[in-house]
Amino acid sequence: MPQPDHVVRIDLPESKDYPEDIAAYFAKCDEKLGMRPNVLLAYTARPDKFRTFSRFYNQLMLSEDSGLTKLEREMIAVVVSSANRCYYCLVAHGQALRQLSGDPQLGEMLVMNYQVAELSARQRAMLDYAWKLTKTPHDIAEADRAALRAAGFSDADIFDVTDTAAFFNYTNRMAHGLDMMPNPEYHGMNR
Repeated sequence: MPQPDHVVRIDLPESKDYPEDIAAYFAKCDEKLGMRPNVLLAYTARPDKFRTFSRFYNQLMLSEDSGLTKLEREMIAVVVSSANRCYYCLVAHGQALRQLSGDPQLGEMLVMNYQVAELSARQRAMLDYAWKLTKTPHDIAEADRAALRAAGFSDADIFDVTDTAAFFNYTNRMAHGLDMMPNPEYHGMNR
């Protein structure tokens, strides 16, 4: 049974009405990805927010200036999205996790229950922290940051773990609120 075929449950502008810079951004998506991620289509409802969102996402997830690997950032995205049961992000970032890790089973474990995965002590501490920050943020204390330090994270890394978890808590809520559907292509990729 296929998923519903809407992008979101609000009206979006037609592509002919996109500002020039957003149209150019989508041309790059078409070229590099062969599709336009629905999360980006959703943000066309507010062009300035599209620009801010895409810049922030690219800096957060693709930047080389983080002590976190791209795989670790995707692991956080998936575990936060699992805690929030965000269909969009579980499908889209589950695919990215499968691609970066080369391990479809890891992607499935992190989607369903990251605790069953055989992870390094560093990864386990990172994901425990991201889960707690998502489920009970008011309970985060110095002991949680100390556990990350004991696993080898610097204070800059702790900032990046927190920033990534916080960002995906935000995007999960946008996806839930707008009933955002992932691109169907993600389902079959890197399996």
